[in-house]
Formats: sequence, C-alpha cells, structure tokens
Amino acid sequence: MSRVACVSACTLVALACSGPPRPAPSRDELRNATYAGITPAPVTLYEGRWLGEPSQPGAASRAMVELVEGFRLESDVDGDGTPEAVVLLAASEGGSGTFVHLALVGRRGRSVSSLATTRVGDRVQVRAGKFEADRIVLDTLETGPGDAACCPTEKARRTYQIEDGALREVESERLGPISLLDLVGPDWVLRGFDVDDPAPSEPEITLAFEPERVQGQAGCNRYFASIGAGGHRPTDLAFGPVGATRMACAEPAMALERRYLAALGAVDSFGFMPGRLALRWVAGDARGVLLFEERSGAAAL
Repeated sequence: MSRVACVSACTLVALACSGPPRPAPSRDELRNATYAGITPAPVTLYEGRWLGEPSQPGAASRAMVELVEGFRLESDVDGDGTPEAVVLLAASEGGSGTFVHLALVGRRGRSVSSLATTRVGDRVQVRAGKFEADRIVLDTLETGPGDAACCPTEKARRTYQIEDGALREVESERLGPISLLDLVGPDWVLRGFDVDDPAPSEPEITLAFEPERVQGQAGCNRYFASIGAGGHRPTDLAFGPVGATRMACAEPAMALERRYLAALGAVDSFGFMPGRLALRWVAGDARGVLLFEERSGAAAL
C-alpha cells in the first residue's frame, strides 16, 4: 500500500471512530447534571432540583438549587466541535434571597457537568441572553435606586467570557429604568397561564405592544386594548377595557380565549422570568402570571 493510501485509510478509520459531532446537552441532561461553584461542594440535580439538609434538625429551611426553566443558549465555546449549553440556576440558602448563577455546561467523556459557573446577582431578572462571538451577553433587570430587592426596575447589560477556564464578567452597563416602550416591537407568544400551567401551542395566542395600546390574537378573535402606566413603579401597568372581534369558533378555542382575556384585563404589572415576559394579574383573591416568549426567542429550553 502506498504512503498516500495508508494515510487516507488511517484518516477514514479515525473519522469512523470519532463518529458524528455530538449535540449540546439536552434539557433532560441539564436537569440531572452536576454543577460546581454554586455551593461549597458540587451538587447534582434530580429532575431540575437539589435540596440540602435542613439548617437545623427538624427545621423546614434548607438550601436549594434549581435549574431555571425556559432558558438555554448553545455555542461551541471552546472550539472542540461539540457545542456547550449555557443555563441559569437559582440558589437559595433558605432565606429571602435567591441568587441567580450563570453556568457553562458541556460533555466530558460520557458525563455532562458544569465547566464554569459565576454568580449574576440576588433576584436579578434576565430579560434575554445571546452569544456575541465567544461572549455571553445577558440583558437583565436589576435593583435600581429606591427599588425593593423583590422588584427590580433598572435595565443592565452584563457580558461574560471564559478566561483561564473561569467564567468572568468582563463588561457591565447600566441602561436606566425600564418602561413600556421596552416591550414595543416583537410579537410575544403565550407560553404559560402560570409557571406550572403551560399554554397550548394551538390555537396560538399572541400579544404585541404599541406605545399606548396592545393587540393580538386571543385564540379565535383579534383583540385590542389601551394601555398605560398603572402606578408609581416603571413596571406597573393599567389596561383599558379589552375589545375583540366577534367571530365564533369551536368551544375549546372560545374557552381558552375567555380565560386569556379575563387574565389579561386584570394585569397590573410586568417583569421577566429568564427569557420570558411575565404579566402579573390580580382578580379578587385570585392571582397569577401570564408568560410570553418572543416569537424569535432562542433562549428557551
């Protein structure tokens, strides 16, 4: 066999052994992976959650780490041909604080685990995330002057990069208070009637903000309403009466539409749950949150 033929044969064998490129960690793998850098010792999630031992014998308070559902970015950060995943985790020591962490997760052999982790902040709301070259950029809502820790209203942009095997924040920019104008532009698609109550994909329910009104598809009919500031905080909302066209549809779609429009008319504030717009509503003793995702959203699990 000639030298060229031998090299070609060896190359084919190597390619056959290496196999096709492996995908980024899946949702199920991320929900059961091991994460370091959040608590003193690495923790392994089970179905998206890890619980520590009670702080004292018989106490209800205990440390907890949870994967933040609804957020995942993918990119081949280290250039090895296999993409990594970027996720968010929420950690609590049993008190009122909830610390958000950013984690880069990848494959090492047959296991999936965090390669680098860093803390983003206490009760920070992540509006969106993306890769810019080899950097991770998060648009966040953080505590501003006069804000309570629970209710941030200050926009910020945080940029992270892998340096010497660690995930480091390399840029941070404050962008001023959020306003209704920040919601204008994209079409938002309803993904949940509450955190644990997903919305059906069909019929699609949508929401679009304009400077002083909203409109969209309610499942059967088009709807519209005026909108304005509802209180002292930039995230407070006030909806005017909701109007709609009068087309009749099958009852499942009409029931879905009635439920949605009733909740929408009771919305009094907005916020963000990683990558998703959260409209909070209150009607008497009932309360909940409508969760929307940008139609082009790429950060969902």
